[in-house]
Amino acid sequence: MLSRVVETLYWTSRYIERAEDIARLIDVNNHLLLDLPKGILTGWEPLIDIIGGREQFLQSYSDFQESNALKFLITEEQSPSSILSSLWSARENARTVRDILPSEVWQRLNALYHYAKDNQHEGINKRGRASYLESIIRQTQGIQGTLAGTMNHDSGYQFACMGLLIERADMTSRIIDVRSTNLLSIDDNSFDKIQWVSVLHSLSAHQTYRQDRGVQVSRPDILNFLFKSETFPRSVLFCLNEVKTTLQKQPNSEGCIEAVNYACNRINDVSVEGLRHSDLQQFVDDLQVDIARLHNVIAANYFLPGLMTQEQSSA
Repeated sequence: MLSRVVETLYWTSRYIERAEDIARLIDVNNHLLLDLPKGILTGWEPLIDIIGGREQFLQSYSDFQESNALKFLITEEQSPSSILSSLWSARENARTVRDILPSEVWQRLNALYHYAKDNQHEGINKRGRASYLESIIRQTQGIQGTLAGTMNHDSGYQFACMGLLIERADMTSRIIDVRSTNLLSIDDNSFDKIQWVSVLHSLSAHQTYRQDRGVQVSRPDILNFLFKSETFPRSVLFCLNEVKTTLQKQPNSEGCIEAVNYACNRINDVSVEGLRHSDLQQFVDDLQVDIARLHNVIAANYFLPGLMTQEQSSA
């Protein structure tokens, strides 16, 4: 399959996953603000940090009040990580490979983009926000499910899967990093459970975590589960292992497999449950460099030089 096609499918899937992840973050933060006791406020600033958008945000807004943050996260056209921008990029990428994508996938993606655009005010408004975000999450999952169920599982589909998995691994590491260290800038440990349950909910991991580790919510167990679980589909190690399995099906993948092994070894060689704040931050920073390097090696090996759009190259 042409390099142009596999790259486009890779980025289409990444952007769809990104839109879903941002919708999850906003929804969980919205509920967290309602669950915290009066006088304890986390605000929306941590979400801007999770997507790595602080510098760009401050170019347009003077403070992190709710309306500004939600506009940036949902409707900001210049941000590659807003819901609307991600869906626009996914749609424009998909448009160029409509002859490869099943028609149902294109129809669903096109409909989702128009829904997100036409109803963007609902995401900003408190009354309609939950319904809007739930629809985004449900429809993105439907698109990925339709892709898995209707597309030939050839190299194009395999690169689409790798795009999803790399985006997911990166987002999981960002959520853990920011929420575990900055979400609650208070010394009272009585709110630890609320904080860590919100981390699990951000990744739809709460029920699965309880099935795997029991009902007790603890920072060490959650870190171990979200980084090292080999069965939970949003853990970093699971995503990287799946990328490796997919790469093994590709020609000339030795360098890419070496890059993914390097990231996996970093996770396996560290007792993440024992890391304190600064050590955890450094570990996640190093891991995110590994994930970015993995993407760069895949791009150099399989994608055409200079083909990426400006939004993709800055993502």
